[in-house]
Amino acid sequence: MLPGSDVRIAVIGLGYVGLPLAVAFSRRYAVTGFDINKRRIQELKDAYDTTKEISRQDLREAANLTFSWDEATLKACQVFIVTVPTPVDHYKKPNLTYLLKASAMIGQVLKKGDLVIYESTVYPGCTEDDCVPVLERESGLKFNEDFFCGYSPERINPGDKVNTFTKIKKVTSGSTPEIARIVDELYASVIEAGTHRASSIKVAEASKAIENAQRDVNISFVNELALIFDRMNIDTTEVLEAAATKWNFLQYKPGLVGGHCIGVDPYYLAYKAESLGYYPQVILSGRRVNDMMGVFVANKLVKLMIRKGHKIEGSRVLVLGITFKENCPDIRNTRVIDVYRELTDFGMQVEVHDPWASGEQVLAEYDIALLDKPSGRYEAVILAVAHQEFRSIEFSEFTAADSVIFDLKSVLPQEMVDSRL
Repeated sequence: MLPGSDVRIAVIGLGYVGLPLAVAFSRRYAVTGFDINKRRIQELKDAYDTTKEISRQDLREAANLTFSWDEATLKACQVFIVTVPTPVDHYKKPNLTYLLKASAMIGQVLKKGDLVIYESTVYPGCTEDDCVPVLERESGLKFNEDFFCGYSPERINPGDKVNTFTKIKKVTSGSTPEIARIVDELYASVIEAGTHRASSIKVAEASKAIENAQRDVNISFVNELALIFDRMNIDTTEVLEAAATKWNFLQYKPGLVGGHCIGVDPYYLAYKAESLGYYPQVILSGRRVNDMMGVFVANKLVKLMIRKGHKIEGSRVLVLGITFKENCPDIRNTRVIDVYRELTDFGMQVEVHDPWASGEQVLAEYDIALLDKPSGRYEAVILAVAHQEFRSIEFSEFTAADSVIFDLKSVLPQEMVDSRL
């Protein structure tokens, strides 16, 4: 059975997760990269990746990789790997729309012996309880008799050019012991760092959920420290640096916690726990702390400005960075928007500059027109994202002696800023 060198793999969803995966698998197998976004497909055919994860050269050299938005091209594939987004809705509940639509589409081309592997982050049980019934309904085939499933949680770190897809150990699983072996061998054939075969799909799903929930809780702890030390007039970064001299101290930093992983995945785990009658105290308390940091930052800036004698309403504020992390164009679930909205509620004229973000996407998603370049004088500047370009920016070109500079990432020299998070 699968995998063999003649197998054709379909990767459904060509974002930050799907594209690197498709390129890696294409070095050994024939791969169809599928996405419903026709513009995205055309850009990839032209060897251009807007996520900046894959270079033009790597795209041009991916001879076994074809891109398509035509569902008919999926009929020739035997392995389907699903890497579509799994966000939360306005009520912080899992939004499985993309996942279930992808499952329905695959179900319409599914054949006997085919294998469907999910990489999208979900709660434990989602693959078998939510996705499999859709596959069965659309295909008319029976699970674990006619077709099979696997789960291998994505571990892509957007913007990281060191820990890339093939260099991060991969968790694998399958719907039967034999399928688990096959899925593991498939990934092991392209992952340099090796694989870890989980005992079940649910275990693999849960492992992904707790990876990011653990980071979220740890960051919420240092964020809470930042809130406490601010009242004590103590620099949080200095405290963390001192504590880090102990060998077993975990070095997390305070900040705005957004993105499509840390800021989302804990809600999936909490949702499943609540459905079973357990209300998760630690996970949700950490989420509450992290979700309030944007408001804290905005209010802290206002206080700093008042101390320097600035009139708040009508003042110009420059926010440097809108993406959810540094050196990455991803704006999904960025919590910088919380700071922006709170400052505009104060009546400030807030402008945003980000050389990594797509102006078109930011305008469509957040109704913010990005600046090409800061100009004029600003009463306050917030360094919200530590892009490499901002580390050497000449602040004197758009600030005055009484301007407030608030460094949320603690990357600027301490003597040049009024406050750090």
